[in-house]
Amino acid sequence: MSATPLPPPSILSFTDMATNLSEVHQSHAHMIKTGLIHSPAAAARLLSSAVATDELPALAYADSLFSRLPAPTSFAWNSMIRAHARAPDPAPALQLFYRMLHSPTRPDKYTFPFVLKACAALPEAFQIHARILKTGFGSDIFVLNTLLHTYAINGLTAEALKLFARMPQKDVISWNAMINAFVTHGLVGRARKLFDKMSERNVETWNFMISGYSNLGLVDQSRELFNLMPVRDIVSWNAMITGCARTGRFDEVISLFQEMQYGNVWPDECTFVNVLSACARVGSLGQGEWIRAYVDKNGIEIKGFLATALVDMYSKCGSIEKALQVFNNTSKKDVSTWNAMIDGLSSHGLGEHALRLFEEMPRNGLVPNGVTFVNVLSACSHEGLLNEGCRIFNDMARVYGIEPEIEHYGCMVDLLGRAGLLVAAEELLRRAPVKDAPVLWRSLLSACREHGDLELAEIAAKQLLELSPFDSSCYIQLSNVYALLGRWEDARMLREMMKVQGVKKEPGCSTIEVDGAIHEFFVGD
Repeated sequence: MSATPLPPPSILSFTDMATNLSEVHQSHAHMIKTGLIHSPAAAARLLSSAVATDELPALAYADSLFSRLPAPTSFAWNSMIRAHARAPDPAPALQLFYRMLHSPTRPDKYTFPFVLKACAALPEAFQIHARILKTGFGSDIFVLNTLLHTYAINGLTAEALKLFARMPQKDVISWNAMINAFVTHGLVGRARKLFDKMSERNVETWNFMISGYSNLGLVDQSRELFNLMPVRDIVSWNAMITGCARTGRFDEVISLFQEMQYGNVWPDECTFVNVLSACARVGSLGQGEWIRAYVDKNGIEIKGFLATALVDMYSKCGSIEKALQVFNNTSKKDVSTWNAMIDGLSSHGLGEHALRLFEEMPRNGLVPNGVTFVNVLSACSHEGLLNEGCRIFNDMARVYGIEPEIEHYGCMVDLLGRAGLLVAAEELLRRAPVKDAPVLWRSLLSACREHGDLELAEIAAKQLLELSPFDSSCYIQLSNVYALLGRWEDARMLREMMKVQGVKKEPGCSTIEVDGAIHEFFVGD
């Protein structure tokens, strides 16, 4: 920032040491008593200390203090602009900037980056760009990098590219900003061209590219770059692990996590959540237990996403008691944590317990969401709680204002189907606003097979084939109904029809963990 005479070291230390608003008030009182409040530099330091506390009243206090300064320094202006730019409403930062332009104090190279962070609207960013050129900062790399970032996050990739091309100097931050702009908008091919041209890259450059490929599901390309990285940080590992988790490559998630430990990189909550999710999918209780032990050993608080992931992992790995233990010991539970526990109880045949938990949510100040209703309706279905399930389904829109979706109708068809109320299930599907949903008719067809209702099975199969002509489960389930009723010729003809139309059955798949390694098996192996 512009050179300003510094106050005496004692008061400089005194104001800089203030860590809360109360201490800032003490500093202010001391400065009034000693007359240092009249020093522009000392007053600016006090102002900076006030906004640095991040306490809610601090900004109003700083505004009041700033308004009494007869001639604020650029440091004081910048401190206030920066504080308002970081606030929920950044508009006052722009107002301060325009006031500064009409004051004797000129903006410096630090002013513009702070102002640009407050530019939520693009016209304002263009105005600031014009002002940057007018005030002679059009070649300052620090200012231009911030402007480049502003264009990028606002989706103006073309404008960002024009600015990038015109920059007289570029550093790794400039290149990274442009690569991130392309990656953010799914233009990973263009980002790769810039990446390949770079003479100097840092870990952030590599991370942008790895995340870009992973976000598009291009995990092989992401892994190729990951393997070439000279240095990896936690962001690199998390980007790679997240990419594998999103694309269902759960065995690779666990393998990467084990490799990460050998590299002496400390995992964070994002790592744990992704790896625990993978453990849940492949049934790797041992690896999940290792993470739980690591969390306990290092005093990491179990809450939020981590609590949800642990509950889900234990439930899906067959240890419902430990899932309940984590749930009950977690003081800060959100809706997702409750959902995971209700789902776990449901999948373990503890529908009544799941229902009790659902009914406890409002008493704990939590409002169920769509996922909650899927889980509790599934619990009612598995436990045969017909009346409770129907009541909850009807309460969704009436009490909670949540319109049922495909998943909720699917649970109700399953609930009614298990109870043998097949006609009621069909009527529900006919009334449902969701029409293009093969899964619902597939569920009804399955119920018809269980109860041997051929007439309704043929109706459901017809509807299903109209929506999904190559659905192998439709042919197989209807064939099973024919076989159940002794109509072997019809069953055989249906299987022949599958072959003629090229419909193939999906092979079954299972995974097991042996000595920490995940093995996958398909039917026919």
